[in-house]
Amino acid sequence: MTEITTSALLAELHKAAGTVTDVVAKLDEADVAAPSELPGWTRGHVLAHIAGISNAMARQLEYAARGETIDLYDGGYEGRTKAIELAASHSLAEHRAATEAALSRALRAFDGLVESGWNTRISFRNGTVLDGGLALWRELVIHVSDLGVGRGPEVWSRQFCEHLFDFLSARVPADQKLVLQPLGLPQLVIGSGRQSVAINGMITDIAAWLAGRTPNLGSLRASADADGVDLPELLPWPSSVPAAH
Repeated sequence: MTEITTSALLAELHKAAGTVTDVVAKLDEADVAAPSELPGWTRGHVLAHIAGISNAMARQLEYAARGETIDLYDGGYEGRTKAIELAASHSLAEHRAATEAALSRALRAFDGLVESGWNTRISFRNGTVLDGGLALWRELVIHVSDLGVGRGPEVWSRQFCEHLFDFLSARVPADQKLVLQPLGLPQLVIGSGRQSVAINGMITDIAAWLAGRTPNLGSLRASADADGVDLPELLPWPSSVPAAH
């Protein structure tokens, strides 16, 4: 897997933000209140989360620019959850305004970086601005799919899927090793356990499964010692806050 450059990541952030804006522009009031692909969440919840994480990541960069760090969310995970619940029932106009403002704020923060700025420390995962940019990329791309409006995991790029393979390798149980075999592409191994399971299918189906989403092309197969087996249970999503989507 080729590590993404900062210039390429910045382009991907703009692309993902543009997709969010385009999708939200096509929603109506009934769409916002309808169920999303995430259990227990309406599309309004997803939109509130997109705005929330965009503002949170922008704030990480704004503080980092003056040599300071700050928690990702005011009030931690409970504050995050409360803010989403309060905003979920907002009108379509309110969601559009909130997402557009939050995305603009985040992009402005990333656009203003000099190259060395990507290595600045932030509190998110005790990492760097680069880690924050990768996280926002994941959030925007995956949660657009979670809206359930025809942009599912099948549209995820190869580069994005391969990034997920690396990031989500933390979900592989300690006793297992997954041999990922995306159709028509080189295989790769994640995990270092003694029990080997081969996961075969379209690259987007494999990435969707690792991300806890529905592999909607129906191509996914698992095998061990040449026999078909059930897909293995994965560990929780690696997160800086408990139970985050």
